[in-house]
Amino acid sequence: MLLLGNMMNVIGEGDDVLLYLDGRRTYMVRVEAGKQFHTHRGYVELGELIGRPYGSTIMSSLNISFHALKPLIRDRVLKTDRRTQVLYPKDIGFILLHVGVGAGSRVVEAGTGSGALTMALAEVVKPDGMIYSYDINPKFQGVAAGNIERAGLMEYVELKEGDITVGIDEADVDAVILDLATPWLVVRHAYEALAGSGVFVSFSPTIEQVMKTVYALKDHPFIEVETIELLLRNYTVAQNRTRPRTQMLGHSGYITTARKVIGEGNP
Repeated sequence: MLLLGNMMNVIGEGDDVLLYLDGRRTYMVRVEAGKQFHTHRGYVELGELIGRPYGSTIMSSLNISFHALKPLIRDRVLKTDRRTQVLYPKDIGFILLHVGVGAGSRVVEAGTGSGALTMALAEVVKPDGMIYSYDINPKFQGVAAGNIERAGLMEYVELKEGDITVGIDEADVDAVILDLATPWLVVRHAYEALAGSGVFVSFSPTIEQVMKTVYALKDHPFIEVETIELLLRNYTVAQNRTRPRTQMLGHSGYITTARKVIGEGNP
């Protein structure tokens, strides 16, 4: 078991690596023999990373240190090839914890976009679960497929080109998660697709969308209907001058959640 763990922590050809220069500059690269990665701080011979453990330090041609880290899902979300606005890790983290899905869970998602949330969900439900991700735009799903495949998670995802406001094919799913312009049009379909006690989640940038969605939820047997907004502030920590940073990650959207019950719902 120890040997297997060690092998999994060794960089191989074709693996993704997050090259860390400093807190503001990181680069997602794919390791290949004979390939160079060029930066303003010199180039890095990526082939030299093969066989070395993640976390190793490699020097650039200008003798600058880079650290070769194993990419987290957070890193893949932030470095993903984007054609649409992606959810931030602060919002994705809340959604993952709130829906309570895990290995073996089945989740319907709508608004695949670039696949950021899709990847995070797939990482959580593997190896026995499945994400059914709907989007009406085939170009977006093509981008998402590339991102998901690069993360090695495609076997846990079924990409579905279609309009989820018309209906949901799946039944008895554990969660329905929406990131689209008209989530209130999906509430009835979500109720029908969810298993009892299943979780509904909607991410919306405007309060008008939230209001319409909440009104629709209250017309169906859902309980614990709540809407939250997450604000993230980083701090600079130093001797005698610890302070909040002047810039913070403020409004990105509102997250509305609810749970399905069998029978009459209550607020």
